[in-house]
Amino acid sequence: MKRRFFLSLLVVVLGLNLLFGTRLYLTQAETAAKENAYENIELFTRVLETIRQHYVDGGKVTYQQLIHSALKGMVNSLDPHSEFMEARKYEDMRKDTEGAFGGVGIVIGVRTNAGKGVTLTVSETMEDTPASRAGIIIGDRITKISGQSTEKFTIDDAVRRLRGKPGTEVTVTIFRPATEQELEVKITRAVISVSSVRDLNGRGEFVLDENKIGYLRMRQFGEKTSSEMEAALVKMEKAGMKGLLFDLRDNPGGLLDQAVKVSEKFLPRGQLVVSTEARQAADRAQYNASGVKARLQLPVVILVNGGSASASEIVAGCLQDLKRAVVLGEQTFGKGSVQSILPLSDGSALRLTTAKYYTPSHKVIHGKGITPDVIVPMSADEERHLAIKRAGAPLDALDEKERELVKNAKDPQLDRATDMLKGILLYDKQGKPLGKVAAQNAAEPVKK
Repeated sequence: MKRRFFLSLLVVVLGLNLLFGTRLYLTQAETAAKENAYENIELFTRVLETIRQHYVDGGKVTYQQLIHSALKGMVNSLDPHSEFMEARKYEDMRKDTEGAFGGVGIVIGVRTNAGKGVTLTVSETMEDTPASRAGIIIGDRITKISGQSTEKFTIDDAVRRLRGKPGTEVTVTIFRPATEQELEVKITRAVISVSSVRDLNGRGEFVLDENKIGYLRMRQFGEKTSSEMEAALVKMEKAGMKGLLFDLRDNPGGLLDQAVKVSEKFLPRGQLVVSTEARQAADRAQYNASGVKARLQLPVVILVNGGSASASEIVAGCLQDLKRAVVLGEQTFGKGSVQSILPLSDGSALRLTTAKYYTPSHKVIHGKGITPDVIVPMSADEERHLAIKRAGAPLDALDEKERELVKNAKDPQLDRATDMLKGILLYDKQGKPLGKVAAQNAAEPVKK
């Protein structure tokens, strides 16, 4: 009986061993097939040639078009931030970060409109540019460019057609939802110099308020951002600045080194600003403050919202971590990955996610964002009306109701931040310390 039991048990064990061994073998074989570069390249080449030989309109499709399309699909499948950029797009990106280009002076976004699909919409009109002088305002929908419908255009398609040699003309057809009018506007292109640092009125005056509180808004992190910020800070300091409102709302980010240079303006020498972790040793780094011209005692309140991403989150996360600033507004976007720009031999480039960055306390930002110390929400309509008011657009283009809403538009986030800085300055008058301790104490009673 015992012998029969042990024989049965042996058969079961051998059967299970055979079953799991076969599965392991098949899994290893499948993995090996997936990792075999030559076999997969051969498959790719076979599909490429099949398309060239059998696709009904094959004569209209070049090898370059097919390869570029394949590269775009391959890189886009990695994550939302990696991208294969053709030569023209790479050149456009370089112009954006350099801060000057020939164009009309608008920022375009994509909006989904009920019953009308996706449209290209003006999200910002830059002051004193051809577009603002022609009367284009925030919210206008671009339906045609030079007579060509934008129905199937991407933002890049539109930007490429709007930009051009300064002095040349482009005709833009817009639909204005507020009045339900379609307008055709002829615009003469000009050199658009994009300042990444502005004051409350969208200029470079940087005037202090009656409490000696300064304000600066940063729209992106380009090559000149830290130097522009330094010039603004020096100007306000000469006027007697006692506190700073630092607006990073709707700032999508930009260059990592600029985020570090901006952060270090408020930190002591040697302080860790941000660290990156990656597969390759070359992509791992720690960035520390230089301590040069650091404002260690200047009270700072940073404003953020859902449009604050990447480099903006590095700055906000760093100064919040170190209790060097109070962060106010809404949860940030949560893009905590580093994209390296890798130029290729044909003028194109690869924007590839190579690392993730961490705040000084090693908090991950990617997929989470920065949670403000003080949460102050704003609706989409409040933001739009405020943006139109700040842009100084002609209000006669709006209907009566919309006009009143724009005229009376408020900024509750900025108002709350101003009140907070007033409280911090009051601490100073009472003999309490300025800088990070006062900022921390002033934030505590209103934390959410």
